Amino acid sequence: MKFITLKNGLQVPQLALGCMRIAGKEQQQVNQLIAAAMDSGVTFFDHADIYGKGASEEKFAAAVKANGIARDKVTVQTKCGIRPGMYDFSREHIVSSVENSLKRLGTDYVDFLLLHRPDTLMEPEEVAEAFTALQKDGKVRYFGVSNFNAGQMALLQSALTQHLFFNQLQFGPAHTGMIDSGINANTRFDGALDRDGGILEYTRLNKVHIQAWSPFQWGMFQGLFWENPAYDELTRTLDRMAEEKGLTREGMVAAWVMRHPAGIQFIAGTTTPQRVRHMAEAADVTLSRAEWYEIYRAAGNQLP
Repeated sequence: MKFITLKNGLQVPQLALGCMRIAGKEQQQVNQLIAAAMDSGVTFFDHADIYGKGASEEKFAAAVKANGIARDKVTVQTKCGIRPGMYDFSREHIVSSVENSLKRLGTDYVDFLLLHRPDTLMEPEEVAEAFTALQKDGKVRYFGVSNFNAGQMALLQSALTQHLFFNQLQFGPAHTGMIDSGINANTRFDGALDRDGGILEYTRLNKVHIQAWSPFQWGMFQGLFWENPAYDELTRTLDRMAEEKGLTREGMVAAWVMRHPAGIQFIAGTTTPQRVRHMAEAADVTLSRAEWYEIYRAAGNQLP
């Protein structure tokens, strides 16, 4: 397993397991999934208070107990801030969300807390109060955000004493906006459109690591890219390289994401133990620059 080193020196696996979908699985299936992840070196688990309306956190806790996994052997992350019809970064909501997650997770603390989606009514100083209280009480060790652009991160960071370690963003070979805008800089090509405020460069400059969610999607929850004929060339290219390297298609995607020098953490959202093992194998593969760009072009991207 490859590791990324955070600004404070903490090392975490470059491949994490996303637990959004485990709420719909039988407990025994979840137990097997968590065991397979641990056996593969995937010891970082991503949650959110809204996943399965809390059931994902509960089933994860039960799986950790059933497998006899010590708390200090896993890194647990959860997110908060999404409420029905609104986003809420008030101190009261952040603190209560964490306390409820801790009960469901059966632990005294989470390693990382991320704010799930930007709240335009955010008051950075109020968020800072919540973070400080949670950290002081030992309920949260470290913090981050999700789906923030560079300006939003900078605004929040300006009020914090804590460093923001992660920004969880959608990224994969069929969703490359944060890379396209840089590659197409100083052109009038469509790819030059910057929808993220230079987030890739901001994170690298500020020692923040991107966590890539839904890396197999071609749109926002619109489906797997290999089910879309528009990405047939990408699928063929990945399958050919996967056969050459002894990986699965999913493993090749993981290798492509993890090849970027930004130190991107790959969030695998699978609920299948064997797929976790196959994606973990990708951590032992480093693509060449030529291979990385071949996959990028196969997704329909043209270099200026």
